Amino acid sequence: MPVMEIRKAGDKVLKIMAMPVDKIDRKIKHLLDDMAETMYAADGVGLAAPQVGVSWRIVVIDVGEGIIELINPEIVAKEGCEIGTEGCLSVPGMYGEVERYATVTVEALNRNGKKIRINGSGLLARALQHEIDHLDGILFIELAKTMHKG
Repeated sequence: MPVMEIRKAGDKVLKIMAMPVDKIDRKIKHLLDDMAETMYAADGVGLAAPQVGVSWRIVVIDVGEGIIELINPEIVAKEGCEIGTEGCLSVPGMYGEVERYATVTVEALNRNGKKIRINGSGLLARALQHEIDHLDGILFIELAKTMHKG
């Protein structure tokens, strides 16, 4: 499984709406594997397909509880709000304070095409929202109330 190049802010693929995945085949499963390896190699907690130049609605997340693979994720419930510090593999060295929902529920497909539901709070809720934003062409730097170098 190769480590993929992570696209940086300014790359046009990061600014377009990613396309839904119609069919989960071997190519999609390989992409999930490669994205996970890339995320771990970069010491990240999440990675969206557009960040590796693929405009599909796919994300991988691991906030320390094991890998979560989401295909065509959609936030179906949200509650509360909190401000927290975020960074991004596509914006290295920069951090910002971003307001997000405190808890979210996301529905998606897993690598086997089964519908799954993820309830997240804390870092997981933040990561889910951050990565789904990538699928909509939104970078955290556009939402940050303040920015600073790390």
